[in-house]
Order: sequence, then C-alpha cells, then structure tokens
Amino acid sequence: MTTAPRSARPTSTSEPVPSDAVALSSRARAQISDALDGRWRDLRRHTRDVAAEPGLVGIPGLPMPEHRARVLACLADLASRGEVQRAFPTRLGGGDNPGGNIAAFEELLVADPSLQIKAGVQWGLFGAAVLHLGTQHNHDELLPGIMSLEVPGAFAMTEIGHGSDVASIGTTATYDPDAEEFVIHTPFRGAWKEYLGNAALHGVAAVVFAQLVTGGVNHGVHAFYVPLRDTSREPDERGAYPMLPGVRSEDDGYKGGLNGIDNGRLAFDHVRVPRTNLLDRYGRVDPDGTYSSPIASPGRRFFTMLSTLVQGRVSLGGASAVASKMGLAIAVRYAEQRRQFPGADGVETVLMDYGTHRRRLLPLLARTYAVQLLHNDLLERFHGVFAGERDTDADREDLETLAAAAKPLATWHALETLQTCREACGGAGYMAANRIVGLRADLDVYVTFEGDNTVLLQLVGKRLLTDYGRETATMDVAGQARWVAKRAGDMALYRTPLRRASQSVRDWGSKARSASELRDPAVQRELLEDRVETMIEEIALRLRPSLKGSPEEKAAAFDANQAELVEAARAHGELMQWEAFTEALDSVTDPDGRRVLTWLRDLFGLHLIESHLAWYVVNGRLSAQRARTVTSYIERLLLRLRPYALQLVEVFGYGDAQLRADIATPAESERQAEAMAYHAALRESGDAPVSEKDLLKRAG
Repeated sequence: MTTAPRSARPTSTSEPVPSDAVALSSRARAQISDALDGRWRDLRRHTRDVAAEPGLVGIPGLPMPEHRARVLACLADLASRGEVQRAFPTRLGGGDNPGGNIAAFEELLVADPSLQIKAGVQWGLFGAAVLHLGTQHNHDELLPGIMSLEVPGAFAMTEIGHGSDVASIGTTATYDPDAEEFVIHTPFRGAWKEYLGNAALHGVAAVVFAQLVTGGVNHGVHAFYVPLRDTSREPDERGAYPMLPGVRSEDDGYKGGLNGIDNGRLAFDHVRVPRTNLLDRYGRVDPDGTYSSPIASPGRRFFTMLSTLVQGRVSLGGASAVASKMGLAIAVRYAEQRRQFPGADGVETVLMDYGTHRRRLLPLLARTYAVQLLHNDLLERFHGVFAGERDTDADREDLETLAAAAKPLATWHALETLQTCREACGGAGYMAANRIVGLRADLDVYVTFEGDNTVLLQLVGKRLLTDYGRETATMDVAGQARWVAKRAGDMALYRTPLRRASQSVRDWGSKARSASELRDPAVQRELLEDRVETMIEEIALRLRPSLKGSPEEKAAAFDANQAELVEAARAHGELMQWEAFTEALDSVTDPDGRRVLTWLRDLFGLHLIESHLAWYVVNGRLSAQRARTVTSYIERLLLRLRPYALQLVEVFGYGDAQLRADIATPAESERQAEAMAYHAALRESGDAPVSEKDLLKRAG
C-alpha cells in the first residue's frame, strides 16, 4: 500500500499555483511531442502502434522456453512485414535509413524488451557487423538471409575473460594458405564467447571476432562469418539445429531479465571457414596469406572497426529513454488518481499533491526530457555519419564520444527512474501486471552491455583530457602567459573568501534577486560548464608531472585520478543534456508550451546543481545563501509544474495499449470514487458509526 507521512502534506506557500494553469493547448502539446519524438517522429509513432498489437506484446510470467519461442515468432512476423530492415541497402530490400531504423527499433521496447534486444542482436549487431565491416561480396552473399531471418545469428565479440577489453580477446583466426581457410580456435576457457543472444538455440551462424594471424604475424582483432549449426538436419525438441563439427554451445539459462532471449556461450575447436568469410572492409588476406589494410596503424584500424558498431550504444540509450517515459507515465497517472490520508476537509489527498511525491517524480521527469532530447541530437549525428551526409574522421570521433557519454547517463537514469516509480506506486507498483518491475529487471543489463558504463565514461574523460592538452599545447608564449594569469585569477576569485563574500552581500535580503539570476540560462550554463572545465583542468595538472615518467608512474597517476575523471565525464554528459534541452526550446513556439518547458529545463539544470552543491560551495562557486536559494527555487518550480504533470507524460505518446498497466487506467479513479460515494451515502443515511475520537473530543 502506498503511504505518505502526514508531515508530507502540502504546506502553504507565498506563491500559489496559478488558477489558470490547468491545460496546455493541443498546439502546445503537439509541439512538445514533436520535439521529443524528433526527426523520425512518424516512424516512432508507427512502431508504438505496431508494438501494441496483441500478437507482439510480452506476457508476464511466461515460462522461459515459451517466452523464447514467442519472441522468435514475433521476430519473424516483424521481418515479414519489413519493419526491421530499414538500415540496410535499398538494393537488397532495405531503406538506407540508419537514423529512422534506430528510432523505430527503440520503440519495440513497448512490446517486450526481449523482442527489442533480440531484434537488435539479429539486425543491429549480427547484420550490422556484416554491413559495416564487410564489402559488397559479403553483403550480396550474407545480408539477404540475415535480413529475412532465414539465418538467425549471433554477435560473438565478448569473451568470459575479456569483456570491455576487446583488443585482448583470446580467440584466434589463423590463416592456412594451402587450404585458403581461416582456422577459428578457442585456446582456453576464458576465450569462450559469452552472453551472446541467439547462441543457445536459434543462431545458425555468428560474426566471430578473433585475432587474425597470418604468416606468423598477429594483425589484431577482425570479424569472421562462421556457420554454427547444420540446417540440413532436423532440429531438436527445443527448435535448435545440431551444432557443426568443432562448434560448442552452452545455454546461459535463466537470467535476471530478458528471458525471451536465448543467451549462451560459444567455443570453437579448430573450425575452418573460407578465406572469403573474413569481413574485409578494413583488412584483407590474399590467397597466399599476404595481409593488407586501408588503415596502416593497427591501433587506428581497431578503433575504426569498433566505431562502425556504435549503433548498439546509441540504441540502448534511446531505449532507456523509452523505458523511463513509460515508467513515469504509469507512475504519474497513478499518482493523479490514488488518494491517501484525509485533509482538513475530510477528503483524502491525491498523491501528486504531496511535496514528497513531487520531489520524487518531477525532477526525474525533467531529466527524462533532457535524456530524450540529447538522444535526438545523437541520433542526428549517427544518421549523418552512416548515411554519408557528414562522415569524416572528426565526425566519427565526435559520435563515438557523444555515444559513450549519453549511453551511461540514459541507462543509469532509466534504472533510477523505474525504481523510484515502482516505490511511488507502492505495492501496486510491485505487481508484474503493472509493468514497472519487469522493465526494471529487463533494463538492468543495459548498463553493462555494449560497453560497461564506467568504462565508457573513462573513454569520455580521456577525450576531454586530450582536448584540454591540445588546447594548451598550441598556445604561444603570450597565450600561456594569459592562461597562467587566468589560472591565478581563478585561484584568487574562487579559492579565497572574496567570491563568497561578494555573493553573500549580493544575496543578503534579496532571495528574489538570487532566484532571478538562477532562472537565467547563462548562469545555469556557466555553473554546469565551469564544473566540467575545473575538474578536467585539475586532473590534467595533477597528471602533468607523470607525463615524463615511466609507464608504471603514468599508470599509477592515472589510476589515482580515475574516479574523478569518470565524475568529470558524467558532468560533461549532463552539460550536454542541458544544452540539448535548451536548444529544443526554440522548436516550441506556443507561449504556454514554451513557458512550461522552460520551467522543466530550469528544474533539470537546478536539480543538477543542487545534486553537487557541496562541490560548488567548497570551490567557491556558490555562497551558502545562494545554495539555499537553489533548493527554495526548485520547490517553487515543483509547484508551478505540478498542474502540468499529467500532460507532460501524456505527450510521450504512450496510451493504454502501450502501457498495459491497470494502475495507469481510470480503474484506480473509479475505485476511489466508489469509496467516497460509499462513505458519503453512509453519512447521509445516518447509519455511520460514531468515531471514538469524536466521542473523546465531546467528553473533553
């Protein structure tokens, strides 16, 4: 049962909610919805409708074997309709639409996260590896069967002993020039390919990543198309074809979520594949064993190959935004109906009218908008690169960095949001039929696959350090002098009581003035940006003495600063979210819609600042007085936004058919109305029992 402490009841405020702040116009809601759904809004909305079809939706509690079979059948249905091939070449029956493909793919989560991820394995990983790492002969031979699902496949990169460290995987592909074949081999248990969708039952082939060895030289990790199962024979009772000689498969079994996917592990005992099964866009082996590549540097070649597979990170971030929106839509709908504890008038209070409930849900709502709007920017960049509109080395590097920042923030946010929504719905939120716990379980692994979140943020932090180093390295003498002077000025301004004293004077007796400054987007940007720049600068200065040291000294220095570097990268991602949110405001021209969306942006920005108030105060960026103003103004924003809470989740576009949660329907409101009508009729009849408390009051 959901309960709220009596102390959490709304208290009087000097700034009451405006009586006219009731409904946004249809024009305002349409503009906000368009901003959230982005460039491929029509495909998103189409897929939401498809994902609500009874034949595709997940069934809570379905046993794992039946769940796996159902998801495979749903996948075949989607393939037959052409719903999942939009990223592939039009000459092969695709749509040459990488951005639209991902936008639609993300919405498949509405049906069943297992369906979405299995589709991602088949077409976003297995098929995309052939598309992006292969050349035309690979495409013509392999893609038609992959696109139609005639050839279900696995993406065999991760190993038990090497997760995020792909460059160190143990599987080998040694070229035999006499037979013109590669010999794929798993030399030890730690080199088994692990956590692979389609590996346990359904996959009949895989793209296997292995160390390419020819002529006694290891040319690093490359990708190979490797058949797994003998489709000429009859499948077993599970629907799995027999394994080919030398290929071993094990079932990962029941997992914490996504049990509609047959995850498993693979190993290879000197399995031979033709030379032409090498996906040879970035590395080619001639019949005599001569290796060649258009990229001379092994390191650059490796990272270029991996960068072509960035869509996994992009799509997981977008799917996480979908899950966050669904969780909030369910929780806010419920909070607008569920009543708890009578007020002064004897009527029980709607949950959304409690200050604690607003504090739990509305900042998460604001951050969900920011997550989605940054994702829209990321999707535009992704499409620009993979559609060939903007495909330079710099564009690819920027895409990789943005994806590495956005995916951790989006996936962590989804888990926090779903957990908070679950708690905000009390016991009802714990029921599987109300979706939230199932979404939470299925999305748990999102923070790990397609790049562990912490490792990804380390990559972002390294990029920030590299950019900082480039900036300072290109300074001339005069520029270095100015930098030193600025650094000294910052020290004087922020590391002494001068800044704090000046702020205290300006803040004293004028909370309104402080609040006015906090509403200024330039002030919010400065505070968020300054935190990132200061953290990176301080880390760079601490690392500088080790730059001329031994490799061991450099590693020790980096390790000592690693946690702070991850935090700086996270702050950088949050800044980008704020900037995306601010930029999106321009697309909403309706005055009321723009005003409400600006409040929501301010709530997002100030809640970020509030979350790091200790840093801002310790580093002299905010006085104690102004820090208190941040929190007090957030409370004012929560009151302003409260009347719009339901409308701000309705524009997500998820109706009853998509949410499929009883507590998100009018059922709870009907129960509440029935209870109130019952008590009212009882009082009017004169048959209501007398309260013991009333008797005691009369006696007193």
